[in-house]
Amino acid sequence: MHISVYITCSGKEEAEKIARALVEEKLVACVNYFPINSIYRWKGKVETAEEYAMICKTHRDKFTKLKKKVKQLHSYELPVILFTKFRAEKEVLDWIDETTDSIKDKYSTKDAE
Repeated sequence: MHISVYITCSGKEEAEKIARALVEEKLVACVNYFPINSIYRWKGKVETAEEYAMICKTHRDKFTKLKKKVKQLHSYELPVILFTKFRAEKEVLDWIDETTDSIKDKYSTKDAE
């Protein structure tokens, strides 16, 4: 199964540091990162923040190690690390598998409709 992982970071520098580590360690094939504005409740207060969001493309078998690495590098007490499954063209899924040294999953290589 192939997944995209959504992570929020305190800023561009932190996002780049985490993204580079994830790609270099072959935990993800690619990371897109961009500025966002967030409103959230934390410890009983409504907060606002300018953050950076990251979208990572990887294989499900990398998620546990990815999560551990993000928590190791992240400045937040509780980093948000969400994942969703996706389908894509076979060539994209093969690229993700090859660049992350992942096990091929015969059920996730069907082309998207």
